Amino acid sequence: MFAFIVRRLLLAIPTLFGVLVVVFLLLYVAPGDPVQEMVGERADPETIARLRKELHLDEPLLKQFTLYTGGVLRGDFGNSYITQRPIIRDIRERFPKTLLLAGSAMLLASVLGITIGVLSSRHPGGWFDRLGLGVAYLGISFPVYWVGLILILVFAVMLRWLPPSGYGGIKYLILPAFALGSRSIAFLARITRSAMLDVLGGDFVRTARAKGLRERAVVIRHALRNALIPIITVLGLDFGYYLTGSILTETIFSWPGLGRYVVNAITRRDLPAIQGSVLFLSVIFVLVNLLTDLAYAKADPRVAYS
Repeated sequence: MFAFIVRRLLLAIPTLFGVLVVVFLLLYVAPGDPVQEMVGERADPETIARLRKELHLDEPLLKQFTLYTGGVLRGDFGNSYITQRPIIRDIRERFPKTLLLAGSAMLLASVLGITIGVLSSRHPGGWFDRLGLGVAYLGISFPVYWVGLILILVFAVMLRWLPPSGYGGIKYLILPAFALGSRSIAFLARITRSAMLDVLGGDFVRTARAKGLRERAVVIRHALRNALIPIITVLGLDFGYYLTGSILTETIFSWPGLGRYVVNAITRRDLPAIQGSVLFLSVIFVLVNLLTDLAYAKADPRVAYS
């Protein structure tokens, strides 16, 4: 297991280096002059030249990349052009809120999606199975931003049960978590149902029933345990998506997370903030994939890493 972790981390280095190169070149691919964006159109040439020197933008491209890479390795993503604050400080303040939203969405999706999938597999073709599949198809078909707007309209505007946006207690978390996890509920329900149908027809399940075990023990302790591999795959991919792709949800619900921070940086053309956020989220996505692979061995001892 230790050798597998080391090997995966070594394989992640070229990927992260490629992301670093792309993120660095973003400064030069994007149109316009970042210094001009900082100081405005009325700044004098002396001020512009001084800022370009301070930001090392007058250096050769290779030297700029070397300086930028050295700063990243030290945990320094630079300062925001707009707020002049260290970007790593903004990320430390914003990412826990995104992690809270992603974790809540994943918990909600796991409980509802797996429960629907297990119950549907118990009676395939029954009324609950047809209802669950219908809900799953609807959940996959509707985009996240549409679900979010409908939730705000129904539960915040019409019923006034929950706040439409903002950050605070659990009541502020329910709507964005459900909107973000709606597609995962549908995917998990379908994946769990399919995996459970395959496992429930196995010989070991018939043997467990022949021993007189209760049906609940057969389904949960034996069948569900052996159906966890595809479920863990979906959970790992979706959780990585929650952390890196919650931009729409955070924008709709005014959630002060990292996704909304990136949107504001794009709107204000704060390129260092965009660079630092994208690079940080890439590292998180690689780590989530690694944890997903490690969870395979925990769920199924038959999985071996060679």
